[in-house]
Amino acid sequence: MELVKNKVYRCQITDYTADGVGVARIDGRAVFVPRTAVGDQCDVRLVKVTKHVAFGRMERLVVASRARMQPACPVADKCGGCCYQHITYEEELRAKEKKVRDALTRIGRQDGACLRGITGAPSTAHYRNKAQYPVGRDENGRIVTGFYRPRSHAIVPVERCLIQSEKADRIAAAVREWMQDFDVPPFDYQTGRGMVRHIYVRVGEKSGESQLTLIAATRKMPALNELVRRLRACEPSLTGILINHNQRTDNVILGDRTDVLWGEAMLEDRLCGHSFLLSPEAFYQVNHAQAERLYSYAVELAGLTGTETVVELYCGAGTITLALAGQAARVVGVELVPEAVENARSNAARNGVTNVEFICADAGQAARRLPAAGVHPDVLVVDPPRKGLDEGARDAILRLLPPRLVYISCDPATLARDVKELTGAGYTLEEAYAFDLFPRTSHVETVVSLVRKTPDDYIHVKLALDDLDLTAPEAKATYSEIKKYVLEKLGLKVSSLYIAQVKEKYGIIERENYNKSKKEDAVVPQCPKKKEDAIVDALRHFKMIS
Repeated sequence: MELVKNKVYRCQITDYTADGVGVARIDGRAVFVPRTAVGDQCDVRLVKVTKHVAFGRMERLVVASRARMQPACPVADKCGGCCYQHITYEEELRAKEKKVRDALTRIGRQDGACLRGITGAPSTAHYRNKAQYPVGRDENGRIVTGFYRPRSHAIVPVERCLIQSEKADRIAAAVREWMQDFDVPPFDYQTGRGMVRHIYVRVGEKSGESQLTLIAATRKMPALNELVRRLRACEPSLTGILINHNQRTDNVILGDRTDVLWGEAMLEDRLCGHSFLLSPEAFYQVNHAQAERLYSYAVELAGLTGTETVVELYCGAGTITLALAGQAARVVGVELVPEAVENARSNAARNGVTNVEFICADAGQAARRLPAAGVHPDVLVVDPPRKGLDEGARDAILRLLPPRLVYISCDPATLARDVKELTGAGYTLEEAYAFDLFPRTSHVETVVSLVRKTPDDYIHVKLALDDLDLTAPEAKATYSEIKKYVLEKLGLKVSSLYIAQVKEKYGIIERENYNKSKKEDAVVPQCPKKKEDAIVDALRHFKMIS
């Protein structure tokens, strides 16, 4: 049956996408329907039909899923911030656990049983300690703040968000009123004109402090003293009012310069028993209660006994670093953002932690500098951004070759991609666990531990020396050495999979740790001719083939 655009079909929702959209099947074809729940029977109008999938909107709910509930948020069907306001929290956790398990299985090619479960949040309301409100005008010209519609820069006005801090909502309201009263225009991305781009509020869960950073598109603004007066009157918890200057034309929120209008430049909070001072640029988990659970589990997975050297990539302001330091001999934090490195050093000093050090570098630079400085990690901890490990970080891991790796991720898909690459380079996925730091949204955190195979992991076989060919090709060069040679000589990046395919083609024994899919019909990408020639050149260079 050919699906027809604008036609209404009756169907049942059977799954969710990674973004929380309901999935039905009509005549075997996947149809994506927002704001639906598994178990819903509904009439769906198709709004877009492609060769392989279709997209629809629910016209009528025929039979409601047992997991469906009335959204508490009045703009749940419009705002792009939350996608799970219409289902029970139990159903949301089930969907998120399945999302992580599916990613590890389908993308990472791992046994789904390695995921031990998911820890839900103690509260799904007002848990966020960080709010970044875009500013605009409504159809009547009034100043509004809120959140973007899905896949749009149109702002859905929101005066009370159910997942943001109530302090943040009060501060945003005071800024809106000041802008309206003193004719301070919001920034217009289409015309490139206006003054205020975003209202950025951060709240200290334990300290009770709050901080406003006004993101400005111009150097000068009227009535700033009045803004400070109004803010201090409306929110006594404020300890700092800052202005960040951002004259960029893209969607990056923070600019390069921040000035203090009033109070302190840093916000104080406590996490995992340590006190932290945070700049607006510093990364800090938005859900305090869940962050403590996540970090405690990450430290547990590190398996520290007090004698280890630990290296942490993407260390930010040092929140995980200090937690690790309490159970390790030495911890080195690596971070690219200079402001975050300064925060981290100050935080270590204010907490009296002396067995840590921080370097400002990217992961690739750190991989070159640390061994030269005599740093050989027993454990490597990484907490990368949503895009996962970049090429420099993956190279760093293969250069440093830590026996144990703890990976904290906010995106199961990029985590699974990186796990596949790491298990293909000699690591084994030991354990994974999910933590819901973002209730009512599609996002979920996962922490995994990987261990590197060592000689003790293999069966010992006694061989006579005369029978052992010490010039065997498989003993000549590692996969990382081959990658490095190809990149430096020919400017090409080749994967471990491609190297394994070429080695097998030339009769070199394929290492067992290069995982093949357990599915007989799995599509495996084949090495392109140009890259095959480059790998062959490397094999000849290392005298692995003649």
